[in-house]
Amino acid sequence: MLKIMIIAAALLGLTIAGSAVLRHNDGDPWQAGMKGFAVVELFTSEGCSSCPPADALIARVQQQDKDLPVYVLAYHVDYWDRLGWKDAFSNAAYTERQRQYATWLKITSIYTPQVVVNGRTEFVGSEAGMLARSIKNALQQSDELQLSLSSLQLNGGQLDWTCKAEGGTATRGNYSLVVAVVQRSATTQVKGGENGGRTLSHVQIVRDLRVSALDGKGLGAGQLAWPAGVAPGDGEVIAFLQDADNGKIVAATRRMVGQ
Repeated sequence: MLKIMIIAAALLGLTIAGSAVLRHNDGDPWQAGMKGFAVVELFTSEGCSSCPPADALIARVQQQDKDLPVYVLAYHVDYWDRLGWKDAFSNAAYTERQRQYATWLKITSIYTPQVVVNGRTEFVGSEAGMLARSIKNALQQSDELQLSLSSLQLNGGQLDWTCKAEGGTATRGNYSLVVAVVQRSATTQVKGGENGGRTLSHVQIVRDLRVSALDGKGLGAGQLAWPAGVAPGDGEVIAFLQDADNGKIVAATRRMVGQ
């Protein structure tokens, strides 16, 4: 009987941990002082059997934190592609971004699923409790810089964008401007590899990414490729400023095309 109770308690603990994504309401006392933002970057792959729980976790974040300054980006890396299944969303550039984080955060290897929050904290992407704490801590930090997206124009398969940074160090820091086209959701029937035979659901899929510099007035502009077959309402643009020396993200914003 005791053994059964222990097992039941363990299962309950797993259930609680698995649902430990932020569930905010107006009564949460810490929200009154919320001044920051959270950029949640997930490195994932359809070829990795450990990734679906992380994909499901950020899907819950996408829904539960949709009214908060929480910006989710899922990068599908390409180093699983040779192991039985090529991820249609994978890109070598996303693998290189993950390697850059390994340098910034001084970790010895890259892995999936991995989450990085605001460029400063990394952990296994399926750790719900760690993700909840990291988002909460990020939202309570002071936001010294402001970033805005404007003039989003979709012409065929090309999206033109303009971005402006304001604040004390917006034009003085060694910042990179990172701008991404994000597809809100997709479903894939995987026919090989570790997830062969499964139907996988994805959210916040990065479909194109550009890293550039601001000019002397805090302005940036450029083009991104809009994914074929994705309606404007099914995607968004996320932009953030990142310290090129240490990876810390200092400002972020999002905008839907047509707004």
